[in-house]
Amino acid sequence: MWYVSTRGMAPRVDFEGALFSGYAPDGGLFMPEKLPELDRETLCRWSALSYPGLVMELCALFIGPELIPRDDLNDLIHRAFSRFRHREVVHLSRLRNGLNVLELWHGATYAFKDLSLCCTAQLLQYFLEKREKHVTVVVGTSGDTGSAAIESVHGAKNVDIIVLLPKGHCTKIQELQMTTVLKENVHVFAVEGNSDELDKPIKAVFGDVAFVKKYNLMSLNSINWARVLVQMAHHFFAYFRCVPSLDVHPLPPVEVVVPTGAAGNLAAGCIAQRMGLPIHLVTAVNCNDIIHRTVQQGDFSLSETIKPTLASAMDIQVPYNMERIFWLLSDCNSQVTRALMEQFERTQSVHLSKELQSKHSQVLSGSSLCSQVPRSCPGCWADPRNSLRDLSPGEKGDTLYPNEEE
Repeated sequence: MWYVSTRGMAPRVDFEGALFSGYAPDGGLFMPEKLPELDRETLCRWSALSYPGLVMELCALFIGPELIPRDDLNDLIHRAFSRFRHREVVHLSRLRNGLNVLELWHGATYAFKDLSLCCTAQLLQYFLEKREKHVTVVVGTSGDTGSAAIESVHGAKNVDIIVLLPKGHCTKIQELQMTTVLKENVHVFAVEGNSDELDKPIKAVFGDVAFVKKYNLMSLNSINWARVLVQMAHHFFAYFRCVPSLDVHPLPPVEVVVPTGAAGNLAAGCIAQRMGLPIHLVTAVNCNDIIHRTVQQGDFSLSETIKPTLASAMDIQVPYNMERIFWLLSDCNSQVTRALMEQFERTQSVHLSKELQSKHSQVLSGSSLCSQVPRSCPGCWADPRNSLRDLSPGEKGDTLYPNEEE
């Protein structure tokens, strides 16, 4: 399995190269050169697996035994999920009228990022120990990624982690989760500005290839392919738990609603869909609605300001994983993707072609919900189910994901 940049100007790499790279040298994001297609027999076999079992099968497809033998991979995945509070790791709660909620908050920090980051950290340390290397991880966060990243690597001898959090823009609990970890390898800084603004210098740093190589820098934000890879398991697990039987033809579709910030989970769903999983994706955003406007109108452009809401991890205007979705829906056309993203970086505004917008509407729909309420409102954000309270039940088989996304 080889990985290529969405912008087509960087050499291809294997999984280890993609894991340690973050952004590709040309500023793009790494994606598999070719996606495997899953037949009905494979889907039927996978339907009986646990959540860790699905993660195992997906990782085996996208990593390969020459890099990590299957027994070693199984041990890594088992170790990654050993601290989750729920015996299933991920649990599907069935509500009324065919509405279901996929519970992704049973990890150490109560954020769904725990799921992908605990696995990514295990993969990372496997290669570091094997190569006898040390890396410095640089993470920008609006809350949940920083907490989960620190939890996944704190105390590791071969990893230092630097977390930049936007001062005053994180929930108090998440700020405390980050700033009270007293480990020598953890370095947390509060910075002025919002999460989009702190992403700019981080991307500039990773654009300096010589600097990155000299100091062995990498990222654990969802620009990292390993994060997206593990999040694909959410969609497979939800589908198999929602569909009573795979013995019908064609396979019944399931609508998956994804509360979205930087679109890592949304990109994972698009990839799962391309691999043959019959899901329809609905991206739900708050009043910071760039993805909603992109899906509905082809308008991928910044608003004048970011409006603070209770869902701070969704208060994002630069959803960098949309680049992966643009690449997928343009039939892996790196030239089209590069032109779109370079124009966006220059002008902060892009209008998709009618053809590309049409492809978006075939696989995605969108909803914008205003959650702009006072931050002093006691306890509202603390219960992850509250992020779904304004969503109306859909047709039978609908699935909702809470707690997405930086």
